[in-house]
Amino acid sequence: MIELKTRQILHFPQLDTVLMVERFIKDHGGEFRKKSLWENLPKKMMYQTYCLIIDYLLDSNKIAVDNGGKVCWIWDPEGVKRYLSRPDLKWRK
Repeated sequence: MIELKTRQILHFPQLDTVLMVERFIKDHGGEFRKKSLWENLPKKMMYQTYCLIIDYLLDSNKIAVDNGGKVCWIWDPEGVKRYLSRPDLKWRK
């Protein structure tokens, strides 16, 4: 279960808004830093709502931020399935 940072949240984003941010990051991953990504979204939203979405995507390991501060999409379930099905690779405990 994902546990977001403890804070007072006045407004939770709607699913379509979260999906819009996800799609934008997938299409433009590695091009923008956090604030410039928010400024270039196709639909405007409050910065606090945007930060909540970014926190969720970071906590769920769907995005990462590189050393330069640029946001990049890293979620690849198909790639994980390919690696897990390879007999020459095994899971270490």
